[in-house]
Amino acid sequence: MGDAKARILEGRRSAPPPPSQRTVPARERVAAARVRGAARPRLWFEILLIAVSYWTYSLIRNAVPEQKAEALRNADWVWRIEHSIGIAVEQTVNHAMNAVTWLIVAMNYYYATLHFIVTVGVLVWLYRRHPGRYAAARLVLFLTTAVALLGYYFFPLAPPRLMPGGDFIDTVLVHDTWGSMASGNLASMSNQYAAMPSMHIGWSLWCGITIALLARARWARVLGVLYPVLTLVVIISTANHFWLDAVGGVLCLAFAFTVARLWYGASLSRLPRPGPAPTRPSEPSPSGA
Repeated sequence: MGDAKARILEGRRSAPPPPSQRTVPARERVAAARVRGAARPRLWFEILLIAVSYWTYSLIRNAVPEQKAEALRNADWVWRIEHSIGIAVEQTVNHAMNAVTWLIVAMNYYYATLHFIVTVGVLVWLYRRHPGRYAAARLVLFLTTAVALLGYYFFPLAPPRLMPGGDFIDTVLVHDTWGSMASGNLASMSNQYAAMPSMHIGWSLWCGITIALLARARWARVLGVLYPVLTLVVIISTANHFWLDAVGGVLCLAFAFTVARLWYGASLSRLPRPGPAPTRPSEPSPSGA
């Protein structure tokens, strides 16, 4: 009897502690604390923050001097670099897609609208469904955009459709569709020489990675993967960007993800979800029941 009792006591001492008593690494505690602190920011604050941030981005982007001569020289340099490494197929893709009217018109509208609609939609989805990861994902998006402004300032670049003698087709003008702030009557409202890096790629890749990492439905993850790929096809087909502009967008996003990982101590997919508020243990009734 004494031996059995001793074995039971020994088993209790060797059993792993319950989850609430286990030691959590300091780095994970810091990450969890940061996530809990930003579990779900106030909705009015988020709307105001995003609106002000986008207004500031547009103001700075369009305030960058439109250095046409330098932008055209840079475009010629990028075009020659792409030829030297064998990826200068933008003109071929542009002409091939332009031959299919319904397809290129759809791409014009895709370029003009989904860039904003999908990005805002993913932010709303994160806010509602993944509040513990929202702040980190928002930081990545904001940092990506901020780094892009440096590119617009220090490396003005004309899009392929504006290259003289480049034989590129401005699909918005040719098909008379509303498809770009940089073409037609809206051209004066946007800096036409801010093509490097491509935020169509930076933002769409941010959306795609976020959805692929956090969505539960397989169809949603598939769409997340396809979205930046389709965006790449669109920006090339409409002659709004070079391949290397897309590479610039990817580099901006990579930098932003790196900073966010260092700040939060974990990647976006590994940040813990905020758990329910702890409840007090129920007190026994006076009757002892």
